[in-house]
Amino acid sequence: MSPKSMLVVLIAASLLAGCAVGPDYVRPNVPMPDHFQGQVEVDQRHVAASADLATWWTGFGDPQLTKYITLALEQNLDLAQASARVAQARAGLGAATAALLPSGNISGQAARVYQSVETPLGQVLNTTPGFDRYGNNYEADFSASWELDMFGGLRRGREAALADYQASEAGAVATRLTVAAQTADIYIAIRGLQARLKVARKQVQTQQDLLATIKLLYGKGLAAELQVRQAEGALAQVQASVPVLEAGLDTAMNALDVMLGAQPGTHRAELMQEHDIPVAPRIATTETPGELLRRRPDLIVAERRLAASNARIGMAIAEYYPKLSLSGLIGSATSVASGNLFTGSANQAAGVLGLRWRLFDFGRINTQIQQTKGQQAEMLAAYRLAALHATEDVENAFSTLVKREEQTAVLNQGVDSLGRARAASFAAYQKGVVSLIEVLQADENLLRASDERAQAQTESARAAVAAFKALGGGWQAGENQAVASK
Repeated sequence: MSPKSMLVVLIAASLLAGCAVGPDYVRPNVPMPDHFQGQVEVDQRHVAASADLATWWTGFGDPQLTKYITLALEQNLDLAQASARVAQARAGLGAATAALLPSGNISGQAARVYQSVETPLGQVLNTTPGFDRYGNNYEADFSASWELDMFGGLRRGREAALADYQASEAGAVATRLTVAAQTADIYIAIRGLQARLKVARKQVQTQQDLLATIKLLYGKGLAAELQVRQAEGALAQVQASVPVLEAGLDTAMNALDVMLGAQPGTHRAELMQEHDIPVAPRIATTETPGELLRRRPDLIVAERRLAASNARIGMAIAEYYPKLSLSGLIGSATSVASGNLFTGSANQAAGVLGLRWRLFDFGRINTQIQQTKGQQAEMLAAYRLAALHATEDVENAFSTLVKREEQTAVLNQGVDSLGRARAASFAAYQKGVVSLIEVLQADENLLRASDERAQAQTESARAAVAAFKALGGGWQAGENQAVASK
């Protein structure tokens, strides 16, 4: 190809550089409500502490909870896997970017050959006077090639790789949020189980004291054997609840260690030091449902996957068109002596304009285009569904938090009243005014109410964790450039 022809090809390629077949991506408009239904009730909660959305766990006022979440964000193996996926996506983006650029290669060789005289070439050479069957070959070349992205298939491929990379970055942030929320949830569950165990063990002690009193009265002939057996049965029932709670506590402690990337049992000793159930702080609900689309990383993942699928439609459509490539070679070759390399007589050069066109393969290209369009439709539906689930998560967490706190307030009053009722019934029993059955019933009511209060306190704190997670709390937009740019 003459230099003039080469220049024409390059000018034509540059004129077409802005052309990329396939649909340009436009972020879809997902209808969202103006506010959350439970927002007013959450704003009216009477709590002393408040929490910043980015570091919401500090709002619970529990240093141990903050410590464990910090450890989890440093050591959790799910986060390690997410980081590895980001590295893979970054490499894929690098490969897609490199495909747009020329590639070069340097090669060289030195060979010593011994020519056969039985081949046609050898027979001809053998008739030449002074023919030496030994020979040397030396060659050094620089070659370059460049696929001209005239119809944008490679650029669409880079768009897809970039969107995949951004999705992996957002996925890593989503994993971070999940790890923080799961760590807090397990820790709160541990404190709730410890509170329930404390109630159960206290009730065991109460029942043991009651049984001892009844046996003393029975020994003096002031109580019937039936009352002794009733007290023994009530004691056994309470004692039976303790192993179940202890098993649940062991399981939760093991789960927390795994979240921290440690062997089960690593933090058991310090966790055995009982603390109160953390109290849910105030939840700032300044963000609207629509802003969740820009805040929640799982929604960013869904949106970036949609963008990648859109770009792959263009990649498939580009297969309709011919692909041109330029390649060239500059080098030197000699079979005389290595010292002759790079001399005028040994120099060599070549230029090639390549063409590849799937001219009789349009049926297969059509199916590939239909497949990518189907994938894009699937990703669009997934994105819209993810937005609906995001709002649902927030609404459910808000409702659970408010209702559980209302339940806790009622149970606080109930436990206080039942505690006084139990003391009064036991005093009346000692005076012979009421029967033992009434005392046992008072004990059972007090135990059940105290246990329900501990469960309600636990669930309200866990609902607050779920609300922070649903709101996309746990990261700052500036922490991640790829995610923040979307």
